[in-house]
Amino acid sequence: MPQKPIVYDAPIHEPRAITVEAIQAEILERLIYSVGKDPIVARPHDWLTATILAVRDRVMDRWMESSRETWRTANKRVYYLSLEFLIGRLMRDAMSNVGLMEPVQQALANLNVDLGDLINLEPDAALGNGGLGRLAACFLESMSSVDIPAYGYGIRYVHGLFRQEMSEGWQVELPEEWLAHGNPWEFERRESTYEIGFGGHVNPVQDPDGSIRQEWEPNEHLLAVAYDTPIVGWRGKRVNTLRLWSAQPIDPILLDKFNSGDHIGALEESAKAEAITRVLYPADSTPAGQELRLRQEFFFSSASLQDIVRRHLQQYGDLSSLPEKVAIQLNDTHPAISVAELMRILIDDNGIKWDQAWKLCKGTFGYTNHTLLPEALESWPVALLERLLPRHMQIIYQINAEVLTEARVKAGFNDQQVATISLIDEHGGRRVRMGQLAFVGSHSINGVSALHTELMKQTVFADLHRLYPERINNKTNGITPRRWLLQCNPSLTKLVSDRIGPEFMDDVEKLHLLALHAEDKGFQKQFAAVKFANKQRLARLIKDRLNVTVSPEALFDVQIKRIHEYKRQLLNIIHAVALYDEIRAHPEREWKPHVKIFAGKAAPSYWNAKLIIKLINDVARVINNDPAVRGLLKVVFLPNYNVSLAEVIVPAADLSEQISTAGMEASGTGNMKFMANGAITIGTMDGANVEMHKEVGPDNIVIFGLSAQEVEDKRSRSEVPRSAIDKSRRLREALESISSGVFSPDDPNRYRDLIGGLYDHDWFMVARDFDAYWAAQEKVSRLWANPDRWWAMAIRNTANMGFFSSDRTIRQYAGEIWGVPTA
Repeated sequence: MPQKPIVYDAPIHEPRAITVEAIQAEILERLIYSVGKDPIVARPHDWLTATILAVRDRVMDRWMESSRETWRTANKRVYYLSLEFLIGRLMRDAMSNVGLMEPVQQALANLNVDLGDLINLEPDAALGNGGLGRLAACFLESMSSVDIPAYGYGIRYVHGLFRQEMSEGWQVELPEEWLAHGNPWEFERRESTYEIGFGGHVNPVQDPDGSIRQEWEPNEHLLAVAYDTPIVGWRGKRVNTLRLWSAQPIDPILLDKFNSGDHIGALEESAKAEAITRVLYPADSTPAGQELRLRQEFFFSSASLQDIVRRHLQQYGDLSSLPEKVAIQLNDTHPAISVAELMRILIDDNGIKWDQAWKLCKGTFGYTNHTLLPEALESWPVALLERLLPRHMQIIYQINAEVLTEARVKAGFNDQQVATISLIDEHGGRRVRMGQLAFVGSHSINGVSALHTELMKQTVFADLHRLYPERINNKTNGITPRRWLLQCNPSLTKLVSDRIGPEFMDDVEKLHLLALHAEDKGFQKQFAAVKFANKQRLARLIKDRLNVTVSPEALFDVQIKRIHEYKRQLLNIIHAVALYDEIRAHPEREWKPHVKIFAGKAAPSYWNAKLIIKLINDVARVINNDPAVRGLLKVVFLPNYNVSLAEVIVPAADLSEQISTAGMEASGTGNMKFMANGAITIGTMDGANVEMHKEVGPDNIVIFGLSAQEVEDKRSRSEVPRSAIDKSRRLREALESISSGVFSPDDPNRYRDLIGGLYDHDWFMVARDFDAYWAAQEKVSRLWANPDRWWAMAIRNTANMGFFSSDRTIRQYAGEIWGVPTA
């Protein structure tokens, strides 16, 4: 019989009064009795911890009530598995969502402490890299806000991806230290500790009824220990849980080795276990790096599934109701090994027959695909999986046999189609395709924008779509308007609220009322004043961090995202060089000041991406110090891009660069954040730009460049890009300047190969889109020179962002994939 939890109907205690006096007393109590500091000598970090603990206490009541309510009602739970959760700072988010911002600010002011200083002191949680992790964080907050019982599952990285610094313009990777002084938001859950195995062998075991089952005996074991963080929904409606796993050894020290004098060897098992949760995305350019990545993915997948199954059995007693009570969403291919692990748990640990287990598995999992890039659809060497996870490799082979038989017998697939859908890639070394495993093991496979979903059907999953035509669906990404408008841009929030009322805070679709005021000259001036103040704040930050002076009167042209060739930061910086040449060649023209702002990290082993960062910094050094430019053009690269930096940059942006090669960006969410804050997009018809074009209208967005189909056509014809370069004077001269060493006199050949790639193949269509991009930037300049037109466009962008709320996205997941009700 399952253990029934004790369920209390009464509240934990009477609701606390939200008064300045009460909160002030709570902060002081926490400072003295939890932090252990006298207010007279307390430092800012002491006040930060005390304030977080006081706010956390207010959240705890709602957190426990949310959990109790789910147990009482036996509602279906959603589990979101993601290798990244880029949650950023949590204190302001929690205060805003439970209505504590103003009383806490006043309480601290009474104690001569500035809340803004404390907010800036809180470290960013180093749990993600880019859009994938930020999307997961937005989704968790929205699940709480629309009242869905949910858990997020991930890894408690000690050092995250890396802290980016610049050395002579080159990216340098240093460890993040966000946990160095503890994390007051988290709670260790020692009772939720699970054993994770690797390696070993599989033994056939005969059961009393004569049937044979497989028993995996790993030869390596470690522990997954849970750490929980509360995720607060809007108005405190619900508080859900982000559960992160920390890897720990079963024996932290081998005393026999230590006592024999092998002091380093005695800690070997401890170091091996802890390496799993040290760093996000360890470089996989070596076999050891690949193995560590796979260990990470299995570690958090297995711990999460063991936890889910334990909770389900505790409440319901058996696993036959798993799809009715549990929805597990795989965020990209990183947790795809979960399909094989759940099958192992169902069959080996719980005695469920294969056919029933496979039905339960498919009914429980949904898979979100985030990329069409083949290298990003993970695959692992068969030999590595057979050595590290031998039982899972057996299960993958059996799943593959079933799928291929179905394809051949029921669907009449030919040899080529069978090879395409196989879970095992037989070309160039046998590898397990994790995207295929996630697809066949899930009842729903969704893309993240309309274009991406259609391309998914036509390209990477074309034959699987023919075999299972009902599975692929679209769920266009979204952002939480709480963090990306209400919190990061309070001045704009107040302006909008004064003009159309505060109802949009609870229903962001009501922002459409703002469009009625787009042509109002008085409102345009107010809107522009808010933007100017945000630009002044960003200009101060640029001055402080880079010692570069930029004018808030200039057009702030922003591209902040992971550095990758398909995102085409290279196109942007080549345009800067061409614009630099034009300003010097034609000083008589009425140029408007223009600031190009970049930020983003390059993967440590991605040489071309790191070279592009160096190029941006080299170009910036030359342009920013050339008196002939007269301050009309500035280029800046802000290091160590994270959520907190984005919260300063996004509200200050005038122009949002979304210029990926068409057909290669799954969705993008940065575009939505800029849109919400009144920036105008310059972009290709790629990812969610397509839906933005529809929502805001073609007159309020600047679109340029090749379409996805045109890109595919040019690639298929192996068209030589040199002719496009020869026809474009501006492009040709800019490329010659870069490749000849004008911006790198210390190493004239530094960019020769990078630029040579544009002549040879131009896979990402930088050269062939350049003239269209130049024309689009010229259009932007004309619009910027017409303030009435510009600010009307900016207002309409904010007014039409409602569709891009993650609340809308989550409601679609809930109704169409998970089968759970929402508020």
